[in-house]
Amino acid sequence: MSVMIQSVNRSFQKGEQVTQALRNVNLTINKGEFITVIGPSGCGKSTLLKMIAGLDMDYEGRIEINGKHIAGPSIKQGMIFQEHRLFPWLNVEQNIAADLSLKDSNVRHRVDELIDIVRLKGFEKAYPRELSGGMSQRVAIARALLRNPEVLLLDEPFGALDAFTRTHLQDVLLDIWKKEKTTMIFVTHDLDESICLGTKIVIMSARPGEISRVVPVEISHPRKKTELPFQQLRQQVLKEFEEAGEH
Repeated sequence: MSVMIQSVNRSFQKGEQVTQALRNVNLTINKGEFITVIGPSGCGKSTLLKMIAGLDMDYEGRIEINGKHIAGPSIKQGMIFQEHRLFPWLNVEQNIAADLSLKDSNVRHRVDELIDIVRLKGFEKAYPRELSGGMSQRVAIARALLRNPEVLLLDEPFGALDAFTRTHLQDVLLDIWKKEKTTMIFVTHDLDESICLGTKIVIMSARPGEISRVVPVEISHPRKKTELPFQQLRQQVLKEFEEAGEH
């Protein structure tokens, strides 16, 4: 599975005022890569993610998955937002299954498998009100994975969580990525998070958002923030990030 973004432009019109959000965005994402996307606020990171998800089709250019033009939302593209968006009247396993029946043995088996993968064993019957923010996000991730997406799109999914929970969920997500081999595109404002998770870091410039630089991350997991290779890469990315913000 590859994602191909070619010559993409996106503008928004409010009254007579036109604002260009993205300009000439070109990016190729290969099967199984974990791409993190960072950039100044308002540079179009979330807009780009919505376009790949097929939720925003009003753009110029072309976005393809496996050589096929994205025509709209599809199970090929799983999307995780900052808010978990669980159904409050359904318990954990029902939320993961959503519109699929748990009476189907294949669905039942996969839901049980995902509950184990996202480390929610014992909470199958719990309702969203009984879960922490981090646990709710794990349910949302499992729900997206049940549909076997070719690409999982994550829009600052850990942004509202405390530092300890955030670190724990980064580890959970990396475990999922290694086991499922799902291509992931992860938008974040957190520089350390982008280095902890990504195989490549995509740095976007200030509006109109362009891809300023793609930085490969050649540090093996687990990546420790205190170690020299991490700190050296952090300095490099920070410099690029600051230059992108001045653009």
